[in-house]
Amino acid sequence: MGRVRRAWRAVDPAGLGRIKPEIAAIHPRRVELGLIAMVGLVFVFALASLSGTSTLPSTLGPFLAWMLVLLVVAHVVTRRFAPAADPVLLPMALFLNGIGYVMIARLTGDVDGGSDLAGLQAIWTAVGIAAFTMTLVFVPRTRMLTRYRYLLGLVGVSLLVLPLVPGLGRSINGARIWASVGPVNFQPGEFAKIALAAFFAAYLVDSRELLRTRIELRDLAPILLAWGVSLAIMTFEKDLGSSLLFFALFVVVLWIASERAVFLAIGSALFAGGALMAWSTFAHVQQRVDIWLDPWADPRGAGFQIVEASFALADGGLTGTGLGRGEPGRVPFAESDFIFAAIGEELGLAGSVAVLMSFLVLIGSGLRIALRARGGFEKLFAVGLTTLLGVQAFVIMGGVLRVVPLTGITLPFVSYGGSSLVSNYVLLALLMRMSHEQRTVAPGDRP
Repeated sequence: MGRVRRAWRAVDPAGLGRIKPEIAAIHPRRVELGLIAMVGLVFVFALASLSGTSTLPSTLGPFLAWMLVLLVVAHVVTRRFAPAADPVLLPMALFLNGIGYVMIARLTGDVDGGSDLAGLQAIWTAVGIAAFTMTLVFVPRTRMLTRYRYLLGLVGVSLLVLPLVPGLGRSINGARIWASVGPVNFQPGEFAKIALAAFFAAYLVDSRELLRTRIELRDLAPILLAWGVSLAIMTFEKDLGSSLLFFALFVVVLWIASERAVFLAIGSALFAGGALMAWSTFAHVQQRVDIWLDPWADPRGAGFQIVEASFALADGGLTGTGLGRGEPGRVPFAESDFIFAAIGEELGLAGSVAVLMSFLVLIGSGLRIALRARGGFEKLFAVGLTTLLGVQAFVIMGGVLRVVPLTGITLPFVSYGGSSLVSNYVLLALLMRMSHEQRTVAPGDRP
C-alpha cells in the first residue's frame, strides 16, 4: 500500500496528471515491458530460424539490433509521456510490426537487391516510432484537437484529392493513390483518415443531441456527403479500399453519436447502392468481383494472385511449412497486399490466428477506451480510430481469404509500406493518449 501512495504522490513531470491509485497498483509499464520482452524474443527466434536458409539477407544482423532498439525506445517514450496508458496496445502493435518485418526480410532476401525492402521497412519503423513520440509529446490532451476541427477536415479532404493534382499524383497498378513530393512517395489517404476521424468526432459531438431527438433532411446531409465523396474517390482514383474505409468510418461514428440504428441502416443502404452502381459502371470493379466469385475462371491471368494465395494457405496447414521453407514469393505483391497469405503458408493456421488475435486485442482495447472515455469527443474519436484499424484489417485479410473482394489496401503494421506504418503508429499514439487520460487525475484535481 505504501508503494501505491508513493506512486500517487509522484507528480508527472510532463504535466499529464497523476496516475490513479488502482492503476498504479497494477504497474502498467511493468506489464508492458514484460510483453515487449516476449515480443523481442519471438522476433529474435523467428529471424534465427531463417539463419539456416538462403533467404536471410546478409545485412539483416544490424537491422535486427536496430529493430530491438526501437522496441525499447517505444517503451521508454510511453513510460515518459503516457505512463498510465493501456499496457497491451504497444506490445501488440510491435508484435505485428515484427512479424511483418520478418516476412518482408524472408520474402525479399533471396531476390537480387530485394533485401533493400527489409532495410527500408526498418527505417520506416524508426520514422513510425518517431511519429508515435511526436504525437504523444505534442498532443498532451486529445480534446485540444477540437479547436482545429475545420482545419483537420480541410487537411483530410486536401490529402484525399492530392493524388489527383497534376505533377504530384502518381498511378500505380491502376490506382491513383500516390503522391510525390521531391524524392518522397507516399499515400496521402493513410494520413487523411486520421484527420477526418478527428473532424467527424468533433463535428458530430456538437450535433449529437439533435440527431438523437429528430431526423430531418438536413440531418442526413453529412452522410449523403460522405457517400458522395467516397464514390468520387473510387471514381477518380480507382481506390476501392480507401472509399470503403472512409465511408465506414463516417457511418459508424454517426451511428454511435446519434445512438439510432436508422443511420446505420441508411448507411448500409447507401453503401449497397453505391457498390451496385460501381459494379455496373467501372470495369475494374467488375473484374475484382468476378475474381472474388470465381478466380479459377482465369487461373493464369486475372485470378492468378488469389489462386496462388489459396494454394499458399492450403500448403501451410496447421503449423506451416516453416520460415524460409515455403514458396510465398509465387504470390504477386506478397510483401504488401498478400503478406497474410505468406504468413499463412510458412506459419500455418497457428501463425495466422496469432495475427488475427493480435488485431482483436487491439480492437477490443480501442473499444474499451471508447467505453471509458470521459467526454463525447474522446468517445467518438476512439471509436473512429478503432473502426479504421478494424475495417482495414478485416478487408485485407478477408480479401486474401476470399470473404470479400480484393481492395488493394495494406494490413496495418504488417505489410510493407512507409505511409501505412507511420500513420498507424500515429493512430496508436492517439489511442494510448486517450487511455492515459482515463487512468489519471488531471493536474490540480484531488483523488
